[in-house]
Amino acid sequence: MNQTAQSLDAQPSTQSAPKQARLSVHEAKRPGLEDARPFQQQFVIDRKAIRLGARIIDIVGLCLLSLIAVSAQGTAFLDLPLGVALPFMTMPPLVVWGMWSAGAYRFPFTEKILDHMAKVALGASLTLAALLSASWLIGLGGNFMYFAGTGTLAGVYVLAAHAHHVSWTKHLIRKGRLSENVVIVGATAHASRLIERNSEDRELNIVAIFDDRLGRAPHRMHGVPVVGTLDDLLAWDNLPSVDRIIVTVTSKAQDRVRLLIERLRYLPNRVVLLLDLEDYNPEGASLAEVADAPAAYVSGAPADARRAFVKRISDVVIGAMMLVAFSPFMLIIAALIKLDSPGPVFFKQKRHGFNNKVIRVWKFRTMRPDKKAEEGIITQVTDGDDRVTRLGRFLRKTSLDELPQLINVLKGEMSLVGPRPHAVGMTTEETEVHHLVGDYAHRHRVKPGLTGWAQINGSRGPVHTTELVRERVRLDMEYVNRSSFWFDLYIMIMTAPCLLGDDTNDR
Repeated sequence: MNQTAQSLDAQPSTQSAPKQARLSVHEAKRPGLEDARPFQQQFVIDRKAIRLGARIIDIVGLCLLSLIAVSAQGTAFLDLPLGVALPFMTMPPLVVWGMWSAGAYRFPFTEKILDHMAKVALGASLTLAALLSASWLIGLGGNFMYFAGTGTLAGVYVLAAHAHHVSWTKHLIRKGRLSENVVIVGATAHASRLIERNSEDRELNIVAIFDDRLGRAPHRMHGVPVVGTLDDLLAWDNLPSVDRIIVTVTSKAQDRVRLLIERLRYLPNRVVLLLDLEDYNPEGASLAEVADAPAAYVSGAPADARRAFVKRISDVVIGAMMLVAFSPFMLIIAALIKLDSPGPVFFKQKRHGFNNKVIRVWKFRTMRPDKKAEEGIITQVTDGDDRVTRLGRFLRKTSLDELPQLINVLKGEMSLVGPRPHAVGMTTEETEVHHLVGDYAHRHRVKPGLTGWAQINGSRGPVHTTELVRERVRLDMEYVNRSSFWFDLYIMIMTAPCLLGDDTNDR
């Protein structure tokens, strides 16, 4: 095992120092969590969206070129004979298909600009040549020289467009916008192959490896440090920055795989089980796609770019309208708070947000100032709590104290609808709530909300018993699984009557 570890961890310096090369890697200082590779920026652009966008830009530009060419003949498009219009109509989809067949829409990380332009030229020229030849032989397209000139302009257009596409892609790669942050669980041969093949394209930003059998694991695998055990991963401060957790344990170790998945499935991060890389074809699916295949998917927030886009647009539009509409009332509330009791107008508390990331949630202050409470809840509010101010009781009863969270919504830290954010260190029956319910972390798979399914179903305010925590999580998980634009709209409509009619919950 040590020989394997040494080969994976070999560095140039060890080759020039025979005595050092004979030392087991386990005798050197093992890397720690602080030695993990740097994280890429949080906002990652889906490469599928890049490919789709490039195709849309190409086909729209070619369609406009065809329409301009037809209009320049002095005849309305609808008045042209089919034999004249047909070549102009078929040119855009055929040229895009030709370039797709030549691999001009793959945009590999290490592809050189000249290599990419060669694929564009090959795909476009062969398609245009075939189209021009067919038009000349059959006599379609009207004036052949005019159609040939249009075809030449089409070739120039796609070359210019793809020079922009590939340059922009390279810019995104340099900025780290296309590489997901990934950690590997299991310092195995599968992990070694994954890292080695990723070193060519850098499609994944593999920051660290974790393995429960740390005593048998090497210190590094192809430059990626093995930094700790599964417990270290679960307690890691940088876990919210991890886009994907890849389990590379061999499928033959079924008990070990089952144990790992059981512990990881409660995390909001995407978890995939990569069992085999033997059939990986670099000319086919990308490595990032292989490591995210549906069969490998275990848990975490499923990728749905369209749903996330619609939700974010609705948050910004509706949230901005609400902030404008409520701003006069918020100014009045702020003035009343200053008159009612000494202290700041706002209370900004640390709470858990999307992917368990800690955010500062804004509220109107309803209690006596308490700096410790801003860092994490100390004691949940009870009926008749003397810490609550006179005005605060009214604000909490009507939930008007939550209005400043519209700022969190516009900043992208929260959504209008989602599980309510809980304070860092929140306890029930003297136990932190995430220890009471196994599925608790799943509620962080979506952004926390200003209101939510649990709130309109009566689960709002403090949760003083384990049963109340479980009911809150059950309703939150029901929302996560049913989430949609229309479901969000229904929850928003039902929020006001449900909150104003609630006389039972402490808030």
